[in-house]
Amino acid sequence: MERIKVHLDESEMPRQWYNVLADLPTPMKPPLHPGTGKPVTPEDLAPVFPMNLIEQEVSSHRWIDIPEPVLEKYCLWRPTPLFRARGFEKLLDAPVKIYYKNEGFSPPGSHKPNTAVPQAYYNKVFGIKRLSTETGAGQWGSALSMACKMFDLQCRVFMVRVSYDQKPYRRMMMSTWGAECIPSPSNITRAGRKILEETPDSPGSLGIAISEAIEDAVGDPQARYSLGSVLNHVLLHQTIIGLEAHKQLEKIGVYPDVVMGCAGGGSNFAGVSLPFVRDKIHGKDVSIVAAEPTSCPTITRGPFAYDFGDTAQTTPLLAMYTLGHDFVPAPIHAGGLRYHGMAPIVSHLTREKLVEARAFDQIETFTAGVNWARTEGYIPAPETNHVIAAVAQEAMRAKEEGKEKVILFNWSGHGLVDLASYDAFLSGKLTPYELPDEEIQRALKSIAGFPKP
Repeated sequence: MERIKVHLDESEMPRQWYNVLADLPTPMKPPLHPGTGKPVTPEDLAPVFPMNLIEQEVSSHRWIDIPEPVLEKYCLWRPTPLFRARGFEKLLDAPVKIYYKNEGFSPPGSHKPNTAVPQAYYNKVFGIKRLSTETGAGQWGSALSMACKMFDLQCRVFMVRVSYDQKPYRRMMMSTWGAECIPSPSNITRAGRKILEETPDSPGSLGIAISEAIEDAVGDPQARYSLGSVLNHVLLHQTIIGLEAHKQLEKIGVYPDVVMGCAGGGSNFAGVSLPFVRDKIHGKDVSIVAAEPTSCPTITRGPFAYDFGDTAQTTPLLAMYTLGHDFVPAPIHAGGLRYHGMAPIVSHLTREKLVEARAFDQIETFTAGVNWARTEGYIPAPETNHVIAAVAQEAMRAKEEGKEKVILFNWSGHGLVDLASYDAFLSGKLTPYELPDEEIQRALKSIAGFPKP
């Protein structure tokens, strides 16, 4: 039989995370304090994050040791297997070999515990009692709920209202792990009440939910905020995906021509790609592609600008691709890809032309996801479907060019609690949606007058 899976033993699991900041050809633009316009200091972030995570956020060290208690928890599902997608290859009938990291093996069914577990650990050792966070589709909220239970922390999750309604099983997962899940915008924060006064039927957004979670955390000295994407330390933790993939491909003597991931805030894409970005910086010929929705085309149509990470303007100003902090995306089912901004690291790499982005509508993505399920068996999360659509597109390009390619991508989560979205697709209720230009122009008015990166 031809080999389908490549495994690593637990003893082969990486013992360090990789920090791409140590290898960037040009430095990133620093976060700015919105009051002074000066670069943010670690002390500015102390009310929001524990200092041990802030140290990782600003670190320039190439390798960061993974603590033993985190490694012990990782071993519940890591190392994840590397699969060869032979069934999907046969369907595409193109000169490609497709490999993917199956991050659906984790208890919550996605890549998110790779950072949820270390964040819970670092907060615990710092003396924090409770974490507050936001979630879109619920993958992050369920991952942090599990991680907090592992380290005996309380957890409060503000879940984007449209996803709260669309995905009841995600919030049930959070409740099972002992977390409190609140639909956002809510009446328990000033930020939420202000939105509800202006738009009582607001579907919510990640920007709004972030505002609520930060306000909730800062108001409690025993609490801190936890973020599942975007920031440097989050992307750092996710690099265990790409580091494992590197080892697994070496085992079979293969190196990818293309590395791909879906991108909402940037964490799972960065997780699989950053170790290969390092190779590219040092001369390796590899293409690195982020796939995002046409309904929230942050990288492909947004400007690179300084903007707030949340709607209530409580975060530092981040240099990133953005659609404006008050942007409220269409209520598509890929809730994890509905963030108005993009991770500063991913944004910087895109500007440096080390990364490229492509956008896909929800009909393209669900078509790809159903084709995947019917050939590979696993039902992907709606977010994962975006990169599967990108893989199919890349395979067709290889076919047109008559060029053999090896594709590696991050299968970032399963869709077993997202089946209502598949029902909507299979029954013809979904339509393609592309964000109108006037919506982008309206949203961008919110950043007029901000410092230019």
